[in-house]
This record gives sequence, structure tokens and C-alpha cells, in this order.
Amino acid sequence: MMDRRKLLMSVAAGGALAAVGPVRALAQTAAAPAAGAASAQFLALLDKIAQEMILSDPETLTMLGMDRGPMAQARFKLSDRSQAKVDADKVKFTDAMKAVKAIDRKALGTDEQVYYDTLEFFGDTVMDGYRFPYGGGFSPSPYVVSQLGGAYQQIPDFLDSQHRLDTPDDAEAYLSRLSDFAKGLDDERARMQAEFAAGAVPPDFVIDRTLTQMGAITGTPAADSVMTRSLARRTAANNIPGEWAAKAQAILTNEVYPAIQRQADALKAVRPNATHDGGVWRLPDGEAYYRFGLKYYTTSSMTPDEVHQMGLEQVAEISARTDALLKAQGMTQGSVGARVAALGKDPRFLYPNTDAAKEELIKELNAQMVAIQARMPEYFGRLPKSPCDIKRVPVAIEAGAPGGYYQSPALDGSRPGAYYINLRDTAEWPKWTLPTLTYHEAVPGHHFQIALQQEKPDTPLLMKVMGFSAYSEGWGLYAEQLADEIGAYENDPFGQIGYLQSLMFRAARLVVDSGLHHKRWSREQGIRYMVDTLGDQESSIATEVERYCVWPGQASSYKVGHTTWVRLREDAKRRLGARFDIKGFHDTGLNLGGVPLTVLERAMNAWTPA
Repeated sequence: MMDRRKLLMSVAAGGALAAVGPVRALAQTAAAPAAGAASAQFLALLDKIAQEMILSDPETLTMLGMDRGPMAQARFKLSDRSQAKVDADKVKFTDAMKAVKAIDRKALGTDEQVYYDTLEFFGDTVMDGYRFPYGGGFSPSPYVVSQLGGAYQQIPDFLDSQHRLDTPDDAEAYLSRLSDFAKGLDDERARMQAEFAAGAVPPDFVIDRTLTQMGAITGTPAADSVMTRSLARRTAANNIPGEWAAKAQAILTNEVYPAIQRQADALKAVRPNATHDGGVWRLPDGEAYYRFGLKYYTTSSMTPDEVHQMGLEQVAEISARTDALLKAQGMTQGSVGARVAALGKDPRFLYPNTDAAKEELIKELNAQMVAIQARMPEYFGRLPKSPCDIKRVPVAIEAGAPGGYYQSPALDGSRPGAYYINLRDTAEWPKWTLPTLTYHEAVPGHHFQIALQQEKPDTPLLMKVMGFSAYSEGWGLYAEQLADEIGAYENDPFGQIGYLQSLMFRAARLVVDSGLHHKRWSREQGIRYMVDTLGDQESSIATEVERYCVWPGQASSYKVGHTTWVRLREDAKRRLGARFDIKGFHDTGLNLGGVPLTVLERAMNAWTPA
């Protein structure tokens, strides 16, 4: 899912909002005249946090569509990736959380108490992370650079998909950012080497995957780079004259490619002594680091053993449901995983691995999204204003990227939401798996949840962009379940099998995430368990398991969140009986914005008093 995770890290690490003037104008956060002193003080503090954080993060300004007008100079810079910036942000964040704690929560209004509880949980969790000598403290990823993280992996797509090119000034800003890209790479290299010295060397397979992706970038002639071609294509389309492509090639050749190579050389230097163990248990205080990761991502107090057991139980339950559906289609022989694997290889359900077929696949996804969108007024009182595009993961990063992820709309409406699908190999996406992906990433999943959060009026900007994986990913799985409940698979038994496989996939993540980081499973053990359980292709499962190795705890957030959303709905039905209203449940839960599960539960219990 997109990049919501990266956006959240930007918020915490020094990047998310805008100056007080733009914050108030855009988010309409000024306290009402009748608001109490504590509420006014707290709302002013939220604006102050927003002001201090966003001004230091130009990339987030661009992501939010706020790099125009008084913030236009942000277009010429990328985020500061130096250790000095990390240290300065730590001081700012610590001071901000002290100021939050000084507010009298009991004197706040209902909405402000939700904001308070959300910030308090986030702040307390981040403080837990500060004690580790790696990972930056703001999120549980112990490696600055990996196959899923680092400027080399993020910036080419950022420049292509988010940096606007409407004027000559925008083109100059693009070139300036290309130069800044090289500096950010060197700053990251220094932090990466400090992490190595602290004992946080990535496992050998992560280094290898990262080097492959770096080589794909530097091995592409600068003239053919996505960064050059994007600049050339879009300046031509907007009639912006100039030798932009030639200038971009020069910067890539003389500055960016050498900086990527320096990162690659630093990784190669530690590769001979890198371990093959992927779990963070092998890092200094690694078991505690995994508990930090679970708390951060699941926003719960679940232990690693509880997570592992939940996964085993849910895999067994969902597997039994899948077995029944497979038998109904005449597939009776072999394990559930083996039968699903056979279904995944059935030529009836496979697109050719060609560009034309990939375009057809995306066209079909759009049709599915339009069809489910038509049903949404029956189940939601509020609907997003922003549309959602469906795009292919850029070829340059598809080897190590997740199967699908979501990108938020710009706050000013200048860019729609988008979900990306990884089409490195269409065999990884049998047709019966695709509807569920759409329901998870777009409608009524991530796009609904995040666009509604951003579009909610009278909300502090900080709360428009905060997010928690268990809440959002749990909602994504709940959205898959809702689609099934309203009949999306009524005439599509294979699509329903795809839906159950998706749920089982997330349940298996609980097992493998805790297996890798707590029970000391090997990469291969994790891959074997998921392939045998799910029937997925080993190539796609390998990148999944490698992902869990660099984001400890994140893979567990999905099913923990989903289980909570479903339990809260069933609790509400039991308490309200005939008064239960599905629109009210959805609107109340999504109206909170991105919050920890503890805050979600408190709010939903208040909506359904006993």
C-alpha cells in the first residue's frame, strides 16, 4: 500500500505539514470562538507541529500538492537525508510530545481527545524506538537502504509521478532536484555505514536484491532513464522549450549515477560478512526491536507468540473455507495450497506476459472499480470526491517492489489517488485474484479510507495525513470482506476463492513475520511455508518474505487490524440490534481518520453504548 507508510514516516521524521497560514487556510483548523482554553491551546499546538514539520520536508509538500504559491521553492529541493537532520528532528519531536503531554486531555472536546490519544500513542511508540542504535527511531526498519527503502528506490518514481511539470520553472526545479538526489544518496550512505558499525548489516539476500535494483538504474543509459524520459516527455507535452533531456542526462551521468554506485560499493564492502538470517533477532537488542515493531505497526500489545498463534488459527479456518469452495468446483485432490497453485497455472485465468496484455489487465481493473463504486452509496454516507487511477509499478523498481500499493491524492485536488500493481510477471496475477486487489487498494479500500480522511472538513492538517498500518491495512481487508458480503462474487466462484486466498495470505503473514523475527525461521523456511499454504508462485513469495525482513512487524498489521474492524462491527450489531446502521458504522469509523486500534475501539464503543 502506498506510500502511506512512507508518508507517515515523513510526518514523524520531520516532514508533513505547512506553515500556520496555509495549514489554517487548507485544513480549516482554527478553534471556534466558544472553544475552551485547553482546546484552543491544543489546536494551536497541532498547527505549530504542522508548521515545524512540513517546512523541512519538500517531498511531502509535493506529495500533498502544497508546493505552490508561498511554498513554491520546495519544488527545487528533496528531503534532507543527513544524520544532522535526523538528530534535529528527534529534538523537535521530543519537545512536541512533551507539549502534547502538558495539555489537560479531560478539558478537550470529543474530536480533540481523539487527536490527543492518537498523538500520544504515536509519540510514546516512537520514543521506544529512540533507544536502538539503528533504524532512525521513527519507524521499525533497521536499514536506511534496502530493496524497499532509500532514495535510489523512491526518487525516480517520485519525480516521474509527483513532481509537476507545467512551467519552465517546474522544469528547472526538476533539474535542481536531480542534483539534490545525488547529495541525498551520499547522506544516506553515511547513515547506512553508521548502521553497519552499530551491527545492523542487512542479510545477504537483501543486499543482493538491492544491488540488482541499483544496477538496473545505473546500467540504463542516462538518455533512457525514467528520470530523463519523464522530463523530456512532459516538457514536450506542455510545450516547454529547452534542452531539458540533455541537462538531465548530464546530471545523471556526472552526479546521480556515481552517487548510487558509491552506495552500491558500500553494500558490496559488507556483503562478504553478511549473514543469511533475515530476522532482527540477530541485531543488537533485536528481540526488543521486534516487539517495538509489533507495537508500532499493529498498535496493539500483542506478543510475538500471540501473533504467531493467531496466524496459525486463522490460516486453518480460512483454509477450510477455501477447501469447500474448491471442492464445489470439482477440485478435490491435493492440499488446498496445491489446488490453488494448480488454479493459478490454469491457462483460462492467465494474461500473456506482454505489454499489450498488461494494458488489458489494467483496463479490466478499471472496469471492476467502476462496478463496485456504483454500489457504494448503499453502504457509505460519505463518498470520496477524489477519483482513483490504476497504474503499473515502474519497471525500474518492480523487481523488489510489493505486488500492489496505494498513493494518496494531493490535498489540493491536483492529483488523484492511485493504486499501483506490479506487473513484472502477469503469471503472478491470475484473473481470479484481481477483483480483490481492486477492493483492497481502491474501492472501498485504501482509496476510500485515505481520501475521506483527507477530505474531512474542519480537521487539523496533521490529522489529515497521520496514519497507522493496522487501521488502514485492517480496513483494506475489511473492504475485501465487505465486497464479498454485498455480492461482488455472487457469480464468480473463482473470484471468491481469490478473496479467501487474500485473507489466508494475510493470515500466513502473521505466521511468517513472527516466525522470522521471533522463532528464528530462515528466509527459505518462510518462503516454503507460504508457498505450501497458499499455492502462490515462489518468485512473488520470495519478495514478500524479503519485505518482512526489512519491515519487522508491518506484515502482522493487516490481519490484526482486520480482526479488530470485524469484531467491532459485530459488537455494534449485538449492542444496537435493529438500530444498527451499516452506513453509520462505516462513517463513524472512517470519520476518525488514521488512528491506533486502541483509539478506534474506544470511539466505536462510544458510538454503541451498552
